[in-house]
Amino acid sequence: MKIKFDSEADAAYIYLADEIRAGGVARTYLCDPVEVRGMINLDFVANGRLIGIEIMDASRMLTEDVLDEAKC
Repeated sequence: MKIKFDSEADAAYIYLADEIRAGGVARTYLCDPVEVRGMINLDFVANGRLIGIEIMDASRMLTEDVLDEAKC
């Protein structure tokens, strides 16, 4: 698992797969922003396996420890 954080966009991406190829995401599920109090998108491949999680407004949604690790 790998986490990347873009401080300018205030967005984080959690990679649950070693590699996500271009066009590898078959479906993105947009979580209800009211229910999760933010914008979180789940990326799936064709067989339904979850391969990534995108978190917008990441500095509010994630702990400082996670963001510090993601910046490395």
